Amino acid sequence: MLLTGPPGAGKTLLARALVSIQPRLSIQESLEVIRIYSVAGLISNTQTLIEQRPFRSPHHTASGVALVGGGAVPKPGEVSLAHRGVLFLDEFPEFPRGVLENLRQPMEDGVVSVSRAAGSVQYPARFMLVAAMNPCPCGLYGQEDDVCICTPSQVLKYRKKISGPLLDRIDLHIEVPRVALDKLTEEYQTETSSIVRARVEYAHICQRKRFGRNPIRFFNAEMTMAEMKRWCAVDQNVQTFLRQAASAFRLSARSYFRVLKVARTIADLGKSKTILCDHVAEALQYRTKIE
Repeated sequence: MLLTGPPGAGKTLLARALVSIQPRLSIQESLEVIRIYSVAGLISNTQTLIEQRPFRSPHHTASGVALVGGGAVPKPGEVSLAHRGVLFLDEFPEFPRGVLENLRQPMEDGVVSVSRAAGSVQYPARFMLVAAMNPCPCGLYGQEDDVCICTPSQVLKYRKKISGPLLDRIDLHIEVPRVALDKLTEEYQTETSSIVRARVEYAHICQRKRFGRNPIRFFNAEMTMAEMKRWCAVDQNVQTFLRQAASAFRLSARSYFRVLKVARTIADLGKSKTILCDHVAEALQYRTKIE
């Protein structure tokens, strides 16, 4: 997920709130996390299980080793410490491009490989990436009540710090607008975290039943091609709509299948057994907004 918006819009708050709407770790997930933290030396001898999903937020000056792991004696990095939880990268374009490119393999495979002279080590790295960035260096691009002082070339250079292949691996691109002060003080009906969490828990239950016989697969994002043919099958109308959208938006093969996975999750959240055109349309709206 990539959150784009001006300073003070609440991007960091939204990222931290994600943990509160996620179900607690299952026993199997907790064992996976506790093994990683044990190898990293971040757990006490008296601690048994970890119930809360990890939330890791490394600074943008973090090195590649700190992010993906390594060292003379290989240890897990932030991507593994965020396993089954959230990896939050604030000021996303400020990370060195070479460091960000290290995310591509774990985002695709769910594991990270650390190679040293003594051998190679693999650590689990199945995390939810939540990145946040301003729309431009000054942060005011596109704001109606403020004037952006950046030149077009500065805006383009800022956005080009994130490579296309990395953006293509991010399923949800969300624009976070600044909230007016008068709206902040208004009293209006809204969903609480507990209500949203109940909906998310229902979707998690659906997915656990779906992959119940698989000991290492829990969620739609982890589906293989064979599983997608079974669980993401759509009728002719949806197939036609999806093909037209893929052509219009010039979706890559990776993007095409990621849209299907997101649509399957949207259907789960809506308690729908089948993927409808509305689900695909919503999933398409979340594709990259950065040009």
